Amino acid sequence: MNRTRNQSLLLYATIAAVCAFLLFPVYWLFNTALSSSAELQGLPPSFWPEPMHWEIFAKVVEERAIFQWLGNSTIVAVGSVLLSMFVSVLAGYSLSRYQVRGSNSMGVFILTAKMLPATLMVIPLFAIFRSVGMIGSLWTLILAHTTLIVPFTTWMLKGYFDTIPRELEQAAMVDGCSPLGALWRVILPVSAPGLAATALYAFVLSWADYAYARTFLTNAQNNWTANLGITSMKGEYITDWNEIAAASVIVAAPIIIIYLFLERHLVGGLTAGAEK
Repeated sequence: MNRTRNQSLLLYATIAAVCAFLLFPVYWLFNTALSSSAELQGLPPSFWPEPMHWEIFAKVVEERAIFQWLGNSTIVAVGSVLLSMFVSVLAGYSLSRYQVRGSNSMGVFILTAKMLPATLMVIPLFAIFRSVGMIGSLWTLILAHTTLIVPFTTWMLKGYFDTIPRELEQAAMVDGCSPLGALWRVILPVSAPGLAATALYAFVLSWADYAYARTFLTNAQNNWTANLGITSMKGEYITDWNEIAAASVIVAAPIIIIYLFLERHLVGGLTAGAEK
């Protein structure tokens, strides 16, 4: 009995230590955002500012185009998710349901493309976009993020569609639905948790991008995304790290809110395969 209790205590202590280790950067980000420049330069550093300088957030909002950056990031992320989900739903469903010559090789090719680093595609994409005069446009990021997201979402949805019984769309087609009609009317409603989880991950991938934005939007300040805008806040000689931290908190807030609202769909999408 004591041995079991000791093992439980050790397990909880380990979990608490891991959570503290993972959450410490988040805590330090808030601590930096609420500290004055003088407090950040002092040694040893303060583990909680007194008083808390909430006016730093107001200063960032007033002096920086933070909401314009957030709007551009939202346009890019939503556009990338819609385009990639349209492609990956059809591709994932086809790979799951239709066994044609080369389908296994196509699946391996998609998995390989999913594992390629995003920076590998920067140069060819830049050459393509420059040749058609799209450099500086938000469409470059939407298309570039789609090339990054589609392999991931296709493979994820393919695995989810595999867990759905084929009898569902067969029954729908017996009732007069076409294959696309069965997909739209039967499979997609059943797949709502998996679609939500996949779209959420795709949104985060697009929102967190910096390499593509830095490459394609450097000279188009009106189209800067949030991550690119934050890097412009670093000065040549003096950098206000509290303002950068405050801007980072503002940029991270939409993702946190989305996770809180879609958490049940996320968990349901990840566990639905086991439940079926």
